Amino acid sequence: MAKKKFVLRIDESTMKSVEKWAADEFRSINGQLEWIITQGLKQARRHKSDDKDTHAETNPAGTHKNQTQIRKHQ
Repeated sequence: MAKKKFVLRIDESTMKSVEKWAADEFRSINGQLEWIITQGLKQARRHKSDDKDTHAETNPAGTHKNQTQIRKHQ
């Protein structure tokens, strides 16, 4: 999988927290940021591996609901 480069602007306090967390987990800062982003995407059910769980469904009004909204209304 190819990785895309980008610039991230982050406040100093947050960066220090990420650096400490990365060191505690024996990860690089980049690896830690990738892990945090992946976990957030999975939790929000927006990660590629969760695509099968987030198929849109059309409700009677013709608007789309995601699986989370569907489950709440069942």
